Amino acid sequence: MARLPVISGAQAIKAFHRAGWRAVRQSSSHVIMVKEGKDTTLSIPTHPTLKRGLLRRLIRDAGMSVDEFVAEL
Repeated sequence: MARLPVISGAQAIKAFHRAGWRAVRQSSSHVIMVKEGKDTTLSIPTHPTLKRGLLRRLIRDAGMSVDEFVAEL
């Protein structure tokens, strides 16, 4: 299993976009992303760095593995 890198919110949004997620709106400092066929929405903060626990939770909610996410970076 790959170690999670420390990335920004913008980098996470780009990686999820490559994985098929799309941004539908922005609420304050959070971008809300959805994916066709998924009931889950991702709320990604646009902070300069995301903590690893939050990033791991977003990856899990997206139904991806850490390795799949790192490959999208």
